Amino acid sequence: MMVKESFDYLVIGAGIIGLSIARELIVRFPGSKIAILEKEHDVARHSSGRNSGVLHAGFYYTADSLKARFTCDGNRLMREYCYNNKLKINETKKVVVAKNEDELPGLFELEKRGKTNGVEVNIIDEKELAEIDPNVKTFKQALWSPTTATVDPEEVNLAIKSELEQKGVRQFFGEGYAVRLDGNKIKTTRGNILEATKLINAAGLYADRVAKDFGFSRKYTIIPFKGIYLKYTGTRNPVRTNVYPVPNLKNPFLGVHYTVTVDGHVKIGPTSMPAFWRENYDGTANFKAGEMAVILSREAKLFIKNSFGFRSLAIDEIKKYNRRYFTSLAASMVHELDARGFTDWGKPGIRAQLLDITTDELVMDFIIEGDKNSTHVLNAVSPAFTCAFPFAKHVIDNYIT
Repeated sequence: MMVKESFDYLVIGAGIIGLSIARELIVRFPGSKIAILEKEHDVARHSSGRNSGVLHAGFYYTADSLKARFTCDGNRLMREYCYNNKLKINETKKVVVAKNEDELPGLFELEKRGKTNGVEVNIIDEKELAEIDPNVKTFKQALWSPTTATVDPEEVNLAIKSELEQKGVRQFFGEGYAVRLDGNKIKTTRGNILEATKLINAAGLYADRVAKDFGFSRKYTIIPFKGIYLKYTGTRNPVRTNVYPVPNLKNPFLGVHYTVTVDGHVKIGPTSMPAFWRENYDGTANFKAGEMAVILSREAKLFIKNSFGFRSLAIDEIKKYNRRYFTSLAASMVHELDARGFTDWGKPGIRAQLLDITTDELVMDFIIEGDKNSTHVLNAVSPAFTCAFPFAKHVIDNYIT
């Protein structure tokens, strides 16, 4: 039997961004009728629960970006949330290391960006690095980030879900967005009709599709990238702190790095392999032939044109499925490494990376589009988990109130 219901605010997607927006709506508009629509049977089934769990400090991003505006505050607010709610947190801290002289300017650029963004970062020398972690190596200098930490992303999502339930937010799980009917009236995958005064699209991998139904995301599409980590199961962890290479600041990927998880394990990764369909996690699960045809066509064009170095990126990422090659990238950042200790591939995640189809370039920052009826959060990729709380406030301040 079809059900028809109306709400003041309807959020599509129960990832960290959708949950955080709903949480902020409760504060701003007490007494409002708020609902979340989620196609999965619980929260954190996609990138919000499959990410590294790192709370980033905020030194990668240029000062004019939304990422720069929200990462530093997001780090602080998420840390406070975890401590206040007795959630797990590991104050891992982080170093960015250089391989050679050519990478030192990139290191100094990261320090400059961090200080501009109000982040606590410092350039340290090899002696200071040895005091932090004697097994980590760098060329002359490294960047020290004492505010980087790791949490359990699934635990955080579940905590917010519980908070929303207690405060009366209606949550539709196992029921996704199907199609827009008219105005702010939509049909769900169960055939129910839901209507809202204001609709907020935070659908992650499908955010561009939902946005197009409302006349937005006209020049954007999502290109999925698969990320996998390799876990260390040996007897002695190779590092004490998170260790990252100097990244290529022209693309949004940070390179293979060491992450110390919330429970103290060490993993290396991730890969950034172009995926063939949006939920291309394992084998042919969730396979969609039509979707794959569209995405492969787009990726083939990027490969041929070598837009943003896509060809070399794709080739290099394929090589990372060779465990020896993958661990060799991590080995370059430490003095000693038991490569055989990396035995377990982790749960893959899919990055919902936005592509500007007018320029064939990857979009580096968060994108928000909308009007008085609907708001669409596009490109909510890393560090969206870290940024979630202040980002939700920004969305409501600028697109909902």
